[in-house]
Amino acid sequence: MEQCACVERELEKVLHRFVMYGHQSEERLDELLRSVCEIRGQLVAFGVQDADLSVLSQTMAQCCKNIKETVQMLASRHKDIHGSVSKVGKAIDRNFDAEISAVVAETVWDTPERQKYLSESIVEHLYRQGMLSVAEDLCQESGVVIDMSMKQPFLELNRILEALRMQDLRPALEWAVTNRQRLLELNSSLEFKLHRLYFISLLGGGISNQMEALQYARHFQPFASQHQRDIQILMGSLVYLRHGIENSPYRSLLETNQWAEICNIFTRDACALLGLSVESPLSVSFASGCMALPVLMNIKQVIEQRQCSGVWTHKDELPIEIDLGKKCWYHSVFACPILRQQTSESNPPMKLICGHVISRDALNKLTNAGKLKCPYCPMEQNPSHAKQIYF
Repeated sequence: MEQCACVERELEKVLHRFVMYGHQSEERLDELLRSVCEIRGQLVAFGVQDADLSVLSQTMAQCCKNIKETVQMLASRHKDIHGSVSKVGKAIDRNFDAEISAVVAETVWDTPERQKYLSESIVEHLYRQGMLSVAEDLCQESGVVIDMSMKQPFLELNRILEALRMQDLRPALEWAVTNRQRLLELNSSLEFKLHRLYFISLLGGGISNQMEALQYARHFQPFASQHQRDIQILMGSLVYLRHGIENSPYRSLLETNQWAEICNIFTRDACALLGLSVESPLSVSFASGCMALPVLMNIKQVIEQRQCSGVWTHKDELPIEIDLGKKCWYHSVFACPILRQQTSESNPPMKLICGHVISRDALNKLTNAGKLKCPYCPMEQNPSHAKQIYF
C-alpha cells in the first residue's frame, strides 16, 4: 500500500499541473483573442487609409510579440509537464517490480485442463460483472462451452441489479417474493428492506402519496415480529409528511446510501441462494495475489542472496505462511472428532500445537490444571497455545 500511495502522490502532482496549465492557457488565449478582435475592429471602423501607418505598425508588432511570447510560455510549461509525467513512470519502476516470473511456477498453466479452468473463471467473472457480450466473445475465441443453466442466474442477477441502480425496486421485489421461503431459511431481511425502501420512496413524494403509503404499509405485516422497531419508525414518519420528511426528525430515512446498501444485500443473498460466493473466484484470487506478491518477492530475494537452494520447490506449498486476513479465510464444515458436533462461531475449531484440531468446547473439557494432553498423541501442551482456525 505504501508503494501505491507513493505513485498516487506523483500522479496527483501531474493532474494538478495539468489543471493549472489548462486554466492558464485558456486565460492567456482569451486575452490574445480579445486583443486581436479589438485591432480588427479598429481596422474595419477607420480603414487603413485613414490610420496612422506608424501607429498601426507598432500595434501589429506588439500583438505579434504577445502571441509569440504566449506560445513560447505555453510550450515551456507543457514541456515541464512532460517531466512530471516521466516522474510517475520512474516512481512506478522504483516502487514495483516489473519482473515477477521468479515467483511463478512455469508449469502452472501447462495443461489444457488448467487453461480451461482459467478461461471458465474469467467467463464467470465477466458474467457476474454484467459484461455479457465480452464473455460470449471469450467463449467463442477460447472454445469454452458454458451451459445455459450457468448463464441464466447471472443474467437475472444483473438485470435486477441494473434496475436497482436505476432505483427501480419492482424486479427485486418480484424476485424476493418468489424466493421468500428460501430467504427465510437463510434468515434474510432482504424482502423487508426492499419494502421499506419502496415505502421511503413514497414518503419522498410528499403529502400526495399519503394514502398510497398507508395502503403499502400492509406489506410490513409478515415482518412485524422481527422488525417491529423499524416499522414503528416508518409509520411515525407519516406524521411529518405534510411538512416534508427532510425537515423532520426522520430525515435520515432519505439518505441516498440506502440504494448502494440494498444492492450489496441483494447480491449477497442472491449468491447465497445460487450457492455462489459474493465475489468471483477470479477477483478473490487477484486480490490475494496482490497481497501475497510483495512477500513472495522479498522471500525469493532472501533465498537467492543466501543461496538456499531447494527451500522453494515450486510445488503446492509456500516457503512461509502469508496472512491474507479473515476475508480470505475459506473452510468446509468441521465436526469435532471428540464431541461429534459441528463447530460454530461460539464454538470454533482450535488447532493444537501438535497439529490436531478439536472444538473449543472439547478443548475446555480436556483441560486439566492448566494443561492439555492431546487425545490423539501423547503430547502435553498449554491450552492457551491453541490457535483458532476460523470465525
